[in-house]
Amino acid sequence: MELPAGAAGTSHAELLSGVRSWVESPPLRGLVAHFGGDWPAGDLAAVLAGLDVFSARRWDFRQGRERPDAREPAFDPGTAGLVLAAATALGLVRATPPARSGYAHLLVLGGLAHACLRRTAYAALLARTARVAGEVAVLGSFRPLSPAESAMLAGAGVPGCATEVDVLDAGVRLAFGVDEPARESGGPADHPHRAWSSRTYRPAGLPPVRVLAAPSSEPDRRRAHTADTQRFWAEHVRLRAGDPVLMVTAPIYVPFQHCDALRTLAVPYGCGIETVGVDPAASEPVPVPEPTLTPGRYLQEIRSALRSMRALHAALTTG
Repeated sequence: MELPAGAAGTSHAELLSGVRSWVESPPLRGLVAHFGGDWPAGDLAAVLAGLDVFSARRWDFRQGRERPDAREPAFDPGTAGLVLAAATALGLVRATPPARSGYAHLLVLGGLAHACLRRTAYAALLARTARVAGEVAVLGSFRPLSPAESAMLAGAGVPGCATEVDVLDAGVRLAFGVDEPARESGGPADHPHRAWSSRTYRPAGLPPVRVLAAPSSEPDRRRAHTADTQRFWAEHVRLRAGDPVLMVTAPIYVPFQHCDALRTLAVPYGCGIETVGVDPAASEPVPVPEPTLTPGRYLQEIRSALRSMRALHAALTTG
């Protein structure tokens, strides 16, 4: 199933059609039925609301926790196979290469420590093979690392990192061959949800690389999430209508983070959005373990995609 189109100039009607096509696809309908759900009645808004409620009841294994702390459900082999097949059809499994030879900007989304290193390495590879007219922007937050992440980094020979943005910064230095930023700035450090930072590197022969830590839009409730980092970057760069933007994440997160970017970047700014997952065959300067992607993880991120599409639908039909 294709995700909603992200090319610059895509109309609201085309985006809504893309949301409907993904949400009402046979793989998703089959998953809902297998887990005992009745397909919601009504228009697309009602369907999305109903699927949000259903997925909260059956596929939310995080329950407000960080992803590594999510409960892992036990499924029989038939259910596990069905989930993997649906996740593959819905675009959460396979990495696809960029479709264009050049972009206005390249965005790298943060995540767990292993993902930060893997994505910055892949971004460096892409920056060397595709023309990037503007900048490479690496987006994260001051989320503290877990003990498991710190142990993994120590084993990989990447010490001295306390937060997600520290790992992104270390990944940029390793992958792009840079030492010190050419420019850096930041905001109040009294609260991790309000703090922000910006470091710009200038690797030889490559576009500038900016590492941003974004503040939360709801600092009293939570840390910065993906949409916060995307908005924060857009405020710091001259993003123009028609600019093609390539975004790098992990394949499992492509659907939900693509739709977040459509909502926070494409709709308000008129830019194009293409989202790709890291190719696992790409070389890395630091070997890091591959994450274990279980049926529970895939169901959790299908729920994330549904919630992101619901937010995109609301942005396209209100205001």
